Amino acid sequence: MDMSGKTILITGSTDGVGRRVAERLAATGATVLVHGRNAARAENLVSRIHNAGGKAAFYLAGFLLTHRLLPLLKAGSPARVVNVSSAGQQAIDFSDVMLTRGYSGVRAYCQSKLAQIMFTFDLAEELAGAGITANCLHPATYMDTTMVRLSGVTPISTVDQGADAILNLAISDDLVGRTGLYFDGLRAARASAQAYDTAARQKLRTFSQSLTDLT
Repeated sequence: MDMSGKTILITGSTDGVGRRVAERLAATGATVLVHGRNAARAENLVSRIHNAGGKAAFYLAGFLLTHRLLPLLKAGSPARVVNVSSAGQQAIDFSDVMLTRGYSGVRAYCQSKLAQIMFTFDLAEELAGAGITANCLHPATYMDTTMVRLSGVTPISTVDQGADAILNLAISDDLVGRTGLYFDGLRAARASAQAYDTAARQKLRTFSQSLTDLT
């Protein structure tokens, strides 16, 4: 796909796979908006690819940011939303969404990743016919990133493997017009069952809107 004249926002792009995706997209001629928690790393990346800088996001921030950007996405359609999720998914307990009982970091992470997928599927339905697709993926397992190394886990995949999977959804001609999909790497896959539960997605949407003051 010819990316000249395209503008792409990549959250978490100052390190790891996000940084590699930013570098590779900039090389195609796209304008890349850099987004991360560390200003020095953001500035370093900007100096390498001559683009712009910003700050980081998690599930609710991504939910809010995407909705705030929808007018621009619609004006610039065709456009794509790609959410980087994980194969580590856990069903959301709507009686304790904030995990006030039995909290664990792993549970919180896996629940947030399933929430991303549920949001993506909802967004795909919401934007049907608007020229905007919404897909999500598990890019690769235990990529060789700072986060993985600091956790004490031996990396299994490279950041380029993860970048290949993300770029497939972001710019591949094969994904033109395809929406509401979950990928495991480069192949279409099934997410956890709750992602396909329309009632659960409605609960998550209502909860997310209440926390972000979106209606």
